[in-house]
Amino acid sequence: MTELATRAQAFGLIADGVAAGLTAPWRLYLARGCRYLSLSVGDRDEWNAWRTHLGCPELSVRVYDVGGEIRRSSVAEVILDGCRISVELVEEVSTADLDQLLVVDPLVEPEER
Repeated sequence: MTELATRAQAFGLIADGVAAGLTAPWRLYLARGCRYLSLSVGDRDEWNAWRTHLGCPELSVRVYDVGGEIRRSSVAEVILDGCRISVELVEEVSTADLDQLLVVDPLVEPEER
């Protein structure tokens, strides 16, 4: 992996992922100085593909209320050459499915007790 010292290298990292068959992120934020790159994706499959492609070991989940809507934000992060790269997925969550709020990856079924 090359250093992410320039904007061209950071965008090249995304272009390499798209060229490898990943869906282009619907939102891309690159901070001045190339020290932070944020990708927003549309669904869990895209999120898993990008975090696997980038090798993101750090995962976090945040659940919050926005005007009566419950949202779940899943974030995967990695630091490459001093640049923090995050891949984020925001999903609306129904209160009818509270189990989804309690697991890191809702596609993996919890063990039976």
